[in-house]
Amino acid sequence: MSTETLSGSPAGTPTGSGSGRKRPRVDEDVGIAQAPLPAVGQYVEVQGQHRNFTELVRDDTYYLEDGSCILQVERTLFNVHRTILSKDSSMFSALFELPQGVKEFKNFLWSLYALPHEFLLLQNSDADMDRLVDIARVSFKYQLKSVETWALDAITDQVNKKDSTLCAAVGATPTALYNVAVTKMSYPTAASQVSRLIRLAHWCGHERLRDTVVNLLCRLLAASLPYAHLAMSLSDELGLRALRGIAYFEVMQKPVVVRDGEVRYEIPPSGDQEGFVAPIEDILDPDGNLIVSKSQQLRILTGYYGLSMAWEQLRIQPVPFEHASTCGATWHQHGCTQSWVDFWKEKTKGETVMGMGLGDYLGRLRAMLKEFDRWGSATYLHHDCRIFARKALQLKIKEAEASLPDFFAE
Repeated sequence: MSTETLSGSPAGTPTGSGSGRKRPRVDEDVGIAQAPLPAVGQYVEVQGQHRNFTELVRDDTYYLEDGSCILQVERTLFNVHRTILSKDSSMFSALFELPQGVKEFKNFLWSLYALPHEFLLLQNSDADMDRLVDIARVSFKYQLKSVETWALDAITDQVNKKDSTLCAAVGATPTALYNVAVTKMSYPTAASQVSRLIRLAHWCGHERLRDTVVNLLCRLLAASLPYAHLAMSLSDELGLRALRGIAYFEVMQKPVVVRDGEVRYEIPPSGDQEGFVAPIEDILDPDGNLIVSKSQQLRILTGYYGLSMAWEQLRIQPVPFEHASTCGATWHQHGCTQSWVDFWKEKTKGETVMGMGLGDYLGRLRAMLKEFDRWGSATYLHHDCRIFARKALQLKIKEAEASLPDFFAE
């Protein structure tokens, strides 16, 4: 957004102390004049230069007759109230330094002047998501905290609606998500919205919106390679630790061959960069294989090796647990421990666990928990110790889930 000092000097009239014409007061902190728009074709002084305002247009909504502050965004002029822009202790001076598009800035002004019934209509329409995003972005830049929080909360509520674009995508059948032809049609729109909202939530530090969209993305990536690729890319770009672990773990286990390739796409220098996603032809090759970068391939291989080794160590040494106090008093602890070791050795070599991928450390742990529940009453394992052993196994699964991102570090 370009903001400039406007002063009414007719064409050819000098503008200095010797001109004899009094210039309108200019706030030096923000470089904006409190003066009306010059007449069409008139030359005015703009920060020490003369400019023809023939090419500029007044906004049809927010060029207010009683406005006290004229702002230029691209070729459009807004005449609004300084007091409105300054509320919530906003960093008003930052407004004159940050670039902004006309549509985005106009949506931001709408949030400051809209009536209560207009807010209700906005929150009830999924089609106005773009307006909410614009409001959140601009209010965050200018530090209008109450407006920012309202917009981000409204976006989160929209995303959670059953009829929202994202929920509709998540509700698609696994067969549809696996179908490349269907994905090519639905992916660009849904993925662009996911990308835009995660970046917005991360940028603004809004945990509720971030967690909501990340959870939706996790449900999509489990059944769709393009969404898994998007999750990997966003986790790398934004440093989203939890998303990185889930995304790379899912891709590592996909039954589709993953091949490396040069990244051929680039984020456009202009336009909606927050909503940018890689073209699907740069994600899947003609055979449906996932195309990853060299660094992504290295993460996958590193994770596969680390998880395989972690399971091999755990297979040899069972998950430890503390014996119940009643076990020492009424039971032979050695026999109780041996029963647990025998169970562990038998089930880790069982068909169910061995049928999983070598790197599926988390899946094998979960399978062991199911085997334990099916084990029934073991002769040499104390009843109370069974409860302690199960809790220890559950805790190990939670620890594995929490540490999953570390296996895919650079």
